[in-house]
Amino acid sequence: MPQYDMLLLRFGEITVKGRNRSRFEKAALAHVKEVLRAYPATEVKNEYGRIYVVLNGQPASEVSEELRNVFGITSISPVMVTGSHIEQIIPMAIRFIESMNIVEGTTFKVNARRVWKKFPVSSQEMNQIISAPVLKACPNLRVDVHRPNIELRIEVREQGTYLFSEVIPAAGGFPRGTNGKALLLLSGGIDSPVAGWSAMRRGLEIECVHFHSYPFTSKKAEEKVIDLAKVLAGYYGQIKLHLVPFTNIQTTLAQSGHENVMITLMRRAMLRIATALAERNNAMALVTGDSLGQVASQTLASMNVIGRVTSLPLLRPLVMTDKEEIIGLAQRIGTYDLSILPYEDCCTLFVPKSPTTNPNLRIIEQIEASLPQLNEQIEEAVLGTETVMIRPGEAIQRKQDEEPVVQDKWF
Repeated sequence: MPQYDMLLLRFGEITVKGRNRSRFEKAALAHVKEVLRAYPATEVKNEYGRIYVVLNGQPASEVSEELRNVFGITSISPVMVTGSHIEQIIPMAIRFIESMNIVEGTTFKVNARRVWKKFPVSSQEMNQIISAPVLKACPNLRVDVHRPNIELRIEVREQGTYLFSEVIPAAGGFPRGTNGKALLLLSGGIDSPVAGWSAMRRGLEIECVHFHSYPFTSKKAEEKVIDLAKVLAGYYGQIKLHLVPFTNIQTTLAQSGHENVMITLMRRAMLRIATALAERNNAMALVTGDSLGQVASQTLASMNVIGRVTSLPLLRPLVMTDKEEIIGLAQRIGTYDLSILPYEDCCTLFVPKSPTTNPNLRIIEQIEASLPQLNEQIEEAVLGTETVMIRPGEAIQRKQDEEPVVQDKWF
């Protein structure tokens, strides 16, 4: 493997955002610097549309694996650096290729780019000048300018020449927090953590809310959700998790005698609580893991009736996504193995045998009006919410919130 000197980080769609481009790039740069605190020997340099990480001996593969999760970065290339003289570039190109342990029949091409216009050799001439000595030094190689196994890219700049070939895909999207804040309804299932990751990828700051029905649900279920939030925090740096006591509300709804619309009533109550928490925490939208038609509460009719209870925008990143695609994303982001642990959350309790798929809004509102204690229980649930701040890799610290009705734990 080559001994790389730098990592080249590229931006994606944020580079076409006009007046907001500078703000987006600053947010991405701040996130990169935060991740690199674990590698104090590294240095960060930024140019228009790019970030360079000078490794100073740090392992390129390890650092790039950490940085590929930074939202706003679309790809990473490990780079070798040499001087901007043809006598320096040719031996470095040979060294670069030789370090890759080329086998018989490997194809390659040189793709040179003269960024420094005072360099005396044109880009096209560079391709030919460098290819010849590389082929002579590495007889196993042959040229293929259309579909090469290795594309040796060379950028000639005044301060130095960069050589690279690998392009590592990264998270892409928008830098963290550049598109506002939303509240994610986080269950212990597969879908909602993926929805949260998808929302963060679009530049949303996420706070999570989880509804528990202790003692009907175990503490293991709560620990599972905390672990899921830790995975999401690994992509963001930190995440708040609001733990809402839902036992009394769920018991009231279960005893109301309307079993077939139990799920509809329960989810409307959850959205009312989440709306109140969002307003308290300056979040401008709610995010759910709904996928159209997946279960009874996710038919178009059900989602319409459930969503009418909140005035906030209700974002459903997975609404048109197949289950297999969602599972693939969960595996990719590291939440799948946690999500399939067999600990029940409150959404799996009191599930009716035949839930309605086409609830009537007027009837649902009449049922809610017939339960006068429901409004009070929703207010109590909001006041009884416990907030957990999760930061990856930090020891557990507990901190009492200034408002006595909310207790904070610091992870």
